[in-house]
Amino acid sequence: SGGCCDGSAPLCFSKAEFYIDQSDILIGEIEQSGFYMSRDQWKYCENSSLTLDIMNGGPSSFSLETSMGVRFSIKSHILT
Repeated sequence: SGGCCDGSAPLCFSKAEFYIDQSDILIGEIEQSGFYMSRDQWKYCENSSLTLDIMNGGPSSFSLETSMGVRFSIKSHILT
């Protein structure tokens, strides 16, 4: 998902719980699961290298990983 708040926090949903429309683009796959970002958010990230990371400590969220006591994080750096 594009995440919450400003769209910077990645969220993980089962396919049945996430509706993909024309505003979402597939930017990669992780373990045969699609990683989507909204087109508006992608405009800010398209010239960056993005790394999906996982860390201890789950926030209160609807994302699937929170039940495991972890959370996802996006790390980025601008490509030169």
